[in-house]
Amino acid sequence: MTAAIPDAVLDFIDVGEGPSARRIAVRHRAGKGPGLVWLGGFKSDMQGGKAVALDCWAAEHGRAVVRFDYSGHGESSGEFADGTIGGWLEDSVAVFERFCTGPQILIGSSMGGWMALLLAREIKKRAWKASLAGLVLIAPAPDFTEELMWKNFSPEVKKEIETKGFWLRPSEYGDGTPYPITRRLIEEGRNHLVLGSAIDLGCPVRILQGAQDPDVPWQHAFALTHRLPADDVVLTMIQDGDHRLSRPQDIARILAAVAEIG
Repeated sequence: MTAAIPDAVLDFIDVGEGPSARRIAVRHRAGKGPGLVWLGGFKSDMQGGKAVALDCWAAEHGRAVVRFDYSGHGESSGEFADGTIGGWLEDSVAVFERFCTGPQILIGSSMGGWMALLLAREIKKRAWKASLAGLVLIAPAPDFTEELMWKNFSPEVKKEIETKGFWLRPSEYGDGTPYPITRRLIEEGRNHLVLGSAIDLGCPVRILQGAQDPDVPWQHAFALTHRLPADDVVLTMIQDGDHRLSRPQDIARILAAVAEIG
């Protein structure tokens, strides 16, 4: 009979100052490296199926793992409508700096793929106690505020965002409650676009993409691969895969990609 896996440690850290100050919820467990860092998607939290599966895999293999909720998500404080790409990157940087030591594999899902690329760029710039071992990107959505939202919005939606400051977007996920897409999210996101030039990370990159993804088309993943160096980048197209890629066979592929890097 195998012993029960102990729960990851729940911590909170304070990020930002003044009106933008927030408490970020972090679950982490100690272990050997390379450590694993989970970066979730837009309106997702660290208790989702893929994040929990990664945590269980890490526990079974004695690996260090960190997952957290961006501000306005899950167990972290703040309002979702106040969030921006830059603010969520600030959360990611603070968590990485506080909880990670040695080589790390960043695993980013959807918006988390964009976050992983931005965080990887910050890691390369700074002298931290942790370094970059590789990236695993699941249906990555870099630049989604511009390429997948703004450019595809109707003139009526654009006008509503520009005049009211937000638009309530219908949702097919969660409880189906519409959620706000704010003018600030769109405009601030333009400060962090990555697909306009080469992205040199200096580490292996594995991308998993569903061909049936209605939210992030497979062509978007192709556009990303063209911006990455060709020497150690592998794109896996899952022909019957959707956006979530959370079926058992999808999760097995994700964990195999993590194991392949190290």
